[in-house]
Amino acid sequence: MDTDRTTRYLARIGVDPATVAVDREGLRRLQRAHVLSVPFETLAVVGHPHRPDDPEGVDHDPDALYRKVVDRERGRGGFCYELNELFRTLLASLGFEVTRVAARVADGPDDPGHPPANHQTTLVSLPDASAPVVADVGMGVPTMRRPTPLTGEPLTDEAGVSWRVRECDRPDADYRTEYRRAGDGEWTVRYRFGAVARERPFFAAAREFLTAAPESPFTGDPVVSRATTEGHLKLRPDELVRVERGEERTDPVAPGFWDAVAREEFGLAYDPARRSRDPDV
Repeated sequence: MDTDRTTRYLARIGVDPATVAVDREGLRRLQRAHVLSVPFETLAVVGHPHRPDDPEGVDHDPDALYRKVVDRERGRGGFCYELNELFRTLLASLGFEVTRVAARVADGPDDPGHPPANHQTTLVSLPDASAPVVADVGMGVPTMRRPTPLTGEPLTDEAGVSWRVRECDRPDADYRTEYRRAGDGEWTVRYRFGAVARERPFFAAAREFLTAAPESPFTGDPVVSRATTEGHLKLRPDELVRVERGEERTDPVAPGFWDAVAREEFGLAYDPARRSRDPDV
């Protein structure tokens, strides 16, 4: 990523390039800014919930990802293979030491139905940290807002969610990322991951499953979510959910107002026809 693209990416997430520092605090600021600015969404996979347009499809070419999330006026988001891949590239361009790794989202103790490498995340080695940290901007709810060290140290964010990364005793993973909401007694495993560096083709099979298989969680209703200062927003086909410090409010969204809510709350002006009109997309 060249200097111009890096500057435009930082502007997309509201960070002044002059304030960037290659240390743990600098990474924390970048990660928090990213999840507050760029939504997790699957509209490219399933299309608009109230229009019969065909979905545009997911293009994992690095240039296409950059145009989708950073360049387009509609300010799109994406899911893990898109957002964490772009964020990893941004960090590398700023001088961070980054490693792309494969993870497996947890769904019960044995992860039934989830293929390996169904999540991509990033490890970052920092000059002022004794161990690498997980820097993840590609999850839905709950969202990891800050770098989380592999030491098991728990960190609680401003939304009241605690995160930690612990060693894993399973043969298919080295670590597990866990979270605990305020008031919860137990920790919940978010995903398990290995510390081995992976190239982009390693994720091809899982990407295909998530974007095409009928049983994939991404091929049903579209998912749109974004972190807020003390909680998150989630847009469903018929409602908007706001959660702030554990308090939840749900407002109905009529089909005719869905686009307006997506634009006002998430910065999305979703228009799949743009793909065919714009030769640069």
